[in-house]
Amino acid sequence: MRLSVLLRLCFPSLLVVLAGCASQPGNPDPWEGFNRKVYAFNEVADKYVAKPVAEGYQAVLPNFLEQGIDNMLGNLREPLNIVADLGQLKFKAAAADGGRFLINSTVGIAGFFEVASHIGLEKRTEDFGQTLGYWGVGPGPYLVLPILGPSTVRDAGSSVLDAQVDAISQVDHVRTRNQMRFLDLVNTRANLLKTESLLSGDRYTFMRDAYLQRREYLINDGAVVEDSFGEEEFEEWDEF
Repeated sequence: MRLSVLLRLCFPSLLVVLAGCASQPGNPDPWEGFNRKVYAFNEVADKYVAKPVAEGYQAVLPNFLEQGIDNMLGNLREPLNIVADLGQLKFKAAAADGGRFLINSTVGIAGFFEVASHIGLEKRTEDFGQTLGYWGVGPGPYLVLPILGPSTVRDAGSSVLDAQVDAISQVDHVRTRNQMRFLDLVNTRANLLKTESLLSGDRYTFMRDAYLQRREYLINDGAVVEDSFGEEEFEEWDEF
């Protein structure tokens, strides 16, 4: 039995586990000691591998080519957006994302050019973690994954389905599929280079709070939900 089939069969049980551990009130980071160790490992891997590769990628590619590749990789993610939209009963959004995929894949030449946003079809981000959140499954404890970085129990579990639905997973040729995955990781890290100057204070805390707040923002489609976690840190920043 292929691993992907086994994962699909086991996923309903995984959701039960997620639902059970996702309703913990209070501190969303009860595994902070473990998470900080994984974070420290990731920082070393990033310093000596991921960041130099991303910097070399940006140095070699002309800006227009780098942007085109970023557009293409984003376009390959649209099928996941569509399926996640449908899972959240967002039928208009699913139609819009389907239109984006069609237009950018054709007029935009396989997504190299971002045409859809110029005609009012704005880029959106949806995934199965957001779909679970829509149906009331809480995030569970914050979790730092090796290499992949910030996540939660819910998002880490749902990423199994994400990986099955995005267009890269549909490429049958294993070597090509792996090369596309690698390119996607390098492109993602390159996009983060310009944001590093925003990190201040305890980088672990900053990244944790930023991740959790962004996920909440996406799940609630921009609606603001008050959360006292991290409030003390933000009050300290307000003093400057």
